[in-house]
Amino acid sequence: MHSKWLRLGAAVALAVLAACRTAPPTLPPGTSWEVRRPQLQAREHFALSGRVAVAAAGEGFNANLRWTQDGARSQLTLAGPLGVGGTEITASGSDLTLVTSRGEHIDSEAAHAALASRLGFDPPLAALRYWVLGVPDPSQPATESLDVAQQRLNSLTQDGWRIDYQGYAAAGGEALPARLTLQRDTVRVRLLVDNWQL
Repeated sequence: MHSKWLRLGAAVALAVLAACRTAPPTLPPGTSWEVRRPQLQAREHFALSGRVAVAAAGEGFNANLRWTQDGARSQLTLAGPLGVGGTEITASGSDLTLVTSRGEHIDSEAAHAALASRLGFDPPLAALRYWVLGVPDPSQPATESLDVAQQRLNSLTQDGWRIDYQGYAAAGGEALPARLTLQRDTVRVRLLVDNWQL
């Protein structure tokens, strides 16, 4: 009888250990920012959908946004008015490809120039993949304003940009930005995230 309970206990312990190995890591509430920041910066795969409003040099537009991050590769699709309808942007490091709504493929420096012309500014895509997650780009210095009670950012200043986080939403055991505003000089970008996938 005693050995039967030992075998059952061992089986339960093994099942619990197996579940721990296969379950995705989640951070308990109250986890410190010093622990959360590097874990979010290390996240290489995510997807989001939402809406973006851009105001630059006295002009602006609204668009629907879909973003898929796969390692170093960012893929963004903007669907909206003012010539950005159906524009697809793929960035990996300094490589950039732009596919217009007419199916025109533009690469490299020409893609950077075309994107800056369409948006009214040159978007900081390499850093933006971190900013949308609510963390600074780890490759350059930043100034952080922390919500101490929630252990997440209120705002961030990096590479001449100020990012204000006005709302967060639960996603995959994490609190991720739901509303944020990016500002630099005469450029203001507002992003509203409707859905996160981790």
